[in-house]
Formats: sequence, C-alpha cells, structure tokens
Amino acid sequence: MYSDPTSVTHITIIGAGPIGAGWAAHFLARGYDVNAYIHDPKERESFDAILDTAWISLTALGLAKGATLDRLSVTSDLSFAIQDTGFIQESAPERIELKQALYKELGEIVPKDVVIASSTSGLTMSDIQQNCATPERCVIGHPFNPPYLLPLVEIVGGKKTSPDVVAWAGQFYKAAGKSPLIMKKEIPGFVATRLQEALWREALHMVANGEATPADIDNALMNGPAPRMAVQGQCMAFHVACGEGGMATNLDQFGPALKLPWTRLIAPDLTKELRDRMVDGCNAIAGTETFENMAAKRDAQIVAVLRAIRDTN
Repeated sequence: MYSDPTSVTHITIIGAGPIGAGWAAHFLARGYDVNAYIHDPKERESFDAILDTAWISLTALGLAKGATLDRLSVTSDLSFAIQDTGFIQESAPERIELKQALYKELGEIVPKDVVIASSTSGLTMSDIQQNCATPERCVIGHPFNPPYLLPLVEIVGGKKTSPDVVAWAGQFYKAAGKSPLIMKKEIPGFVATRLQEALWREALHMVANGEATPADIDNALMNGPAPRMAVQGQCMAFHVACGEGGMATNLDQFGPALKLPWTRLIAPDLTKELRDRMVDGCNAIAGTETFENMAAKRDAQIVAVLRAIRDTN
C-alpha cells in the first residue's frame, strides 16, 4: 500500500548531473526535504553550481512556504540517501547496465511502499526494471530540461509496473507542482522528445543542404511558432488559426499538402561537414558568451514567460 501522494515530505534524488541537480532544486523550492545521492564526491561542485543557478529563477517565481536550501542533504552513501524517503527520483547516467544494477540494489534496500521514478529520456522502464525485485513500483518520470522551470513530466510504466503506481505518480507530480502527462503506452522517446526529434531532424537537413543556417533556424522558431506554442500546442494552434471551422477546416483545406515532400523525417547522415556546420553556426550565435551566462539568460527569459502565462490565467 502506497502513501497518500500529497503527504510525501521527503525526497531522494539520485544523480548529480543537470537533471538530478535540477530535480533537487525543484523539490527544494516546493518545500520538500531532499536527500541527494552523488556517486562521486568530486561532482559536488558542479551539483552546487546548478543548484545555485536554479535557485535564482525559482526565487523569482516564488518559493513555497518553508522552502530553503538548508533542507538539502548531500551524500555518497546510497543507504543513507534513502532514509525516511517518501519518493525516489533517479537521474543516473543513461547506460542500461548501470540502471539495471542500480534498480537491482534499490529493489533490495528501499522500503516496498516507496515509488521509484526514472528521469531517463531514452530507455524504457521494461528494460530498466528487469533485475529489480520490486518492479511493480518502478515508473518513468521524464522531465523536460531544465526540470526546475519546465513543468512537463511524462509518466509511463514498464511491463511489470502496477497501474496503481502510474496513477500514484501522476497525483504526486501534480501535488509537487509539475504538469504530468500519463502516457497510454510505452514508446521510445515518450511524447515531447519525439516531437522535438522530428523538428531537430528537419533542422539538420536544412543545414546539410545549405537551405538555412543554425541562426536562421533559431530565428524562425523564436520569432515564429515558439511564442505561440508557449500558450497553444501544435494541435490547438492549427484549430484556432482556422476560425469557426477549427481543425475540420484545417484538415479539409490543407490535408492534401501533407503529401507534399516538405519534411524529411529520416535522419540525415551526420557527416563531418554537417557536424562542423552545426558547431560553427552555434558558436557564431554564442559569440563570446559563456555557457553560464547563456544558461542564466535562458532561465530568466523562461521565468518571464511563465510569469506572463500565470498572470493571464
């Protein structure tokens, strides 16, 4: 029997990278106690740097009552990290052998009434949970980066996951301030990453064919569909764009164009020439900006967008 998802107060984070540290920042900002497991103590500096950057934006958005960085405990002892936990968010490296070994250990040492969620973006829970003694409480909880700002979390179980756990995870993430998307079935890449991948492949084709530069592509997105997509997804954007006729008008009028060879969803060959064009193009956009400054600017602008949406709802 799992606890009431709204009663969870203590979170365990596994992983010290941008996703693990980002999750830690999110949960701390929502007023949870957080134990963070870092495999190598040398990762602590980069973990703290991500946390400090995130805290600036989270403070600007508004912290939950009682939220403070003092509620964080960092350890390289996994058994200590899971003490008193009510939920585990795993963000270990994307290597199936490592994940399977980790879930084998977690299945043995974590109380059976604690749900374990993976942040994986490319692996399936059916594969991850193979060697776990308690696979029924293991679920995917895939965030979008940075997880401390973007609300989406995609939830899907594996073949051995209990449907009750999938539902529990949806309720928990909602209580934790996320926007959960419970998937109908297990597919590689989930929903958001698959859509992003289609866009990415088309961008690579345009650069490879000399049709557009990285700067052109980003300009087109930032000043075209991106602002609209912050308030309307692809489906509703087309529905509203066609007036009273809605999506029916859109499909009836523009449906034949779907057969035109506009997009090329098969990935292009990543030749050295294409690789260099992308790298050089992005370096030209970045100029002399440091990655730290670019991330901070990105976060500040996302905060402004989130505030604007929140203020008009």
